[in-house]
Amino acid sequence: MRNYISIQPYLNVNNLKSYYLKAKDPIEARQWHTLWLLAKGKKVKEVAEITGYTEYWVRAIVRRYNKKGKKAIGDARHNNKGGKPLLSDKQKEELIEALKKPPSDGGLWNGVKVANWIKEKTGRSFIYPQRGWKYLVDLGFSLKVPRPTHKKANKKAQNDFKKNSYSCKKNKSKTS
Repeated sequence: MRNYISIQPYLNVNNLKSYYLKAKDPIEARQWHTLWLLAKGKKVKEVAEITGYTEYWVRAIVRRYNKKGKKAIGDARHNNKGGKPLLSDKQKEELIEALKKPPSDGGLWNGVKVANWIKEKTGRSFIYPQRGWKYLVDLGFSLKVPRPTHKKANKKAQNDFKKNSYSCKKNKSKTS
């Protein structure tokens, strides 16, 4: 591969340096730095070592800059609104109402059951159980399963301890 790449002369070397030094966003600053170093005559490999980009990304930044000018520089993720939510606000409210009642098959709500509910409401062919669990957590629901007991636990000793413990006697005397 070539070790040198040409930059469109939208801005001169001094302007590139001033954009690099004035940039508030670190990604934008690094991209201006990359262009400035290349405009000064550094080779792609040197610029990659200095900036921490790979040679591929140095060339990609230059290609974007050559095509779009100053608008191509910066972190484009800031402008990405993301994907459309799986459930509308109305469907979320319906899910909250459904979660207040036991599921149709009994038991407790879990990621699989919520995913199936979402699948029915949205008409999608498949929803991952993790997505169902994520909706449970995001809506403020938590797992309501009793903690497991140890196989060797002595129930009689535990009950005796509870009966004879200070805090239990104290609570009993307050309620009496």
